[in-house]
Amino acid sequence: MPSNVTHGTNCRLCLQEYQNIVDAEWDILYSKLEKLHKVGAKVVLSKLPIGDVATQYFADREMFCAGRVPEEDLKRTQRACGGAILTTLDGLKEGDLGTCALFEEEQIGGDRFNLFTGCPQAKTCTMILRGGAEQFIDETERSLHDAIMIVRRALKNDAVVAGGGAIEMELSKYLRDHSRTIAGKEQLLIGAMAKAFECIPRQLCDNAGFDATNILNKLRQVHHTEGGKWFGVDINNEDIADNMLAFVWEPAVVKINAVTAAAEASCLILSVDETIRAAKQQREMTNAERAYTSRGRPA
Repeated sequence: MPSNVTHGTNCRLCLQEYQNIVDAEWDILYSKLEKLHKVGAKVVLSKLPIGDVATQYFADREMFCAGRVPEEDLKRTQRACGGAILTTLDGLKEGDLGTCALFEEEQIGGDRFNLFTGCPQAKTCTMILRGGAEQFIDETERSLHDAIMIVRRALKNDAVVAGGGAIEMELSKYLRDHSRTIAGKEQLLIGAMAKAFECIPRQLCDNAGFDATNILNKLRQVHHTEGGKWFGVDINNEDIADNMLAFVWEPAVVKINAVTAAAEASCLILSVDETIRAAKQQREMTNAERAYTSRGRPA
């Protein structure tokens, strides 16, 4: 009997110790939540999941929280809004918080997005691409990326030329004129290169559904007049226009690199004077191959 009393006392002590541990955990949790509320935080983002108790605590105090936020998104938000990414709430102060003019959660299509507007340190923006199929989204993303990289290159290299096939037509005209001053087979090579430059405006016309022959004839004519070197394809009006005045520009370094690469590729192909092809190994034909070759007829 005395041993049973001792055992019951130990059980009561174990339950009390367990309850003390649980109470301590709740105290720690509510202490952290209270720190966030008192410091003035309105939006809480965490790389780790946020439990139901903390979510309800924030909701009761009109605070927004989001868990399982990717680290890359956390860093982008921190760079745009300021503040700091914290690993502990000890020593939390108001200077650790970022700011923005407006935060809202918006439904776009089937997804919900958290939008930070008016970030004081933001140097970038976010574009949301939507489409009916994954192929359209991928193509739109590639086109947008190309356009952004062109603008970036233009900002780093301030030398620009007119786009829309204008610079290619001017180079083609220059090479044609230069080829007439050279005798021999070199004239044919230079003339062929001049013709190759016209593939850019021709392809632009084909992509836009224009009459490429008519547009190229107009471009050849205007490029042989004074002041017509910047005329290229006008996609909007199905005609030609001065693309330098129309602000259709391309970085000169991009065109230089493209022409250089094309010339080097042409020289490489022309330098090939012989090709060697390995003969197929003789092997025994299978019954299926023999039947296919004879089309079912007896061999």
